[in-house]
Amino acid sequence: MKKVKEKEVSFKETPVAVKEKPTVKKQETKRDSWEVKDRTYTLTGPYQPLTYMLKSKNIFWFDEKLGYERELKYTRNQRTPFVDEMKGDARLEHITFDDGVLVVPKEKVNLQKLLSIYHPSLNKTYVEFNPVKEAVDEVAVIELEIEALNLAKDLDIDHVEAILRVEHGSSINDLTSKELKRDALLMAKNNPQLFLDLAKDDNVELRNFGIKAVEAGLLNLSSDNRSFTWGKNKRKVMTVPFDEHPYSALAVFFKTDEGLEIYKNIEKRLK
Repeated sequence: MKKVKEKEVSFKETPVAVKEKPTVKKQETKRDSWEVKDRTYTLTGPYQPLTYMLKSKNIFWFDEKLGYERELKYTRNQRTPFVDEMKGDARLEHITFDDGVLVVPKEKVNLQKLLSIYHPSLNKTYVEFNPVKEAVDEVAVIELEIEALNLAKDLDIDHVEAILRVEHGSSINDLTSKELKRDALLMAKNNPQLFLDLAKDDNVELRNFGIKAVEAGLLNLSSDNRSFTWGKNKRKVMTVPFDEHPYSALAVFFKTDEGLEIYKNIEKRLK
């Protein structure tokens, strides 16, 4: 018998894919954005006591990341205001405002963070003094004052009279034009926002017109401030809506078709 030659089978090695180890990017730790500086805190409100002691223990702040309230207190020997992070004995320290002011040096970061971030009385009992914000606020007030003064200077005397009558009533009747201008400028300086609001109110002059009509006896306002009638025949002109100022309601009425006819009628008689 002939021997059958076995076929030679060659095995090629299949390269095995080597998985590369994923490169893990190291997360950069964010630096603390806390600015190291001296800070000043002032009490709010019109009265500043000689000494005021702010609560320095049994304070709680809700930590949104952890999902629960954390207790805080101010101590002289701990680096953190959080009770759950303190180590060893904690020596409690008072937080005292003198003449409404508390100056905290930059070295007392623990107290500064408690007052500037976590304390529940922040912006209620006291505020942190911010010189930049104070300067911006002062500039805004000055600009508002300038705008009001310029407007008071340029307004015609009838409009000035209408604005002042809202504030002073019929006591301005005996004032001269110069005195009216002077009082308008003083009002613009002392209360610029109110002056601007009244100057831009379309109804101010109509209110003044209504007051003049009543003072001249052309219109009559009932003792309960509920209705206006003609001065002579007592015929009703309009009913004042509930809980509205009578002259404000009259000013709105003058803008209606019926009110416009009455306005023209009164205007002729006032001349």
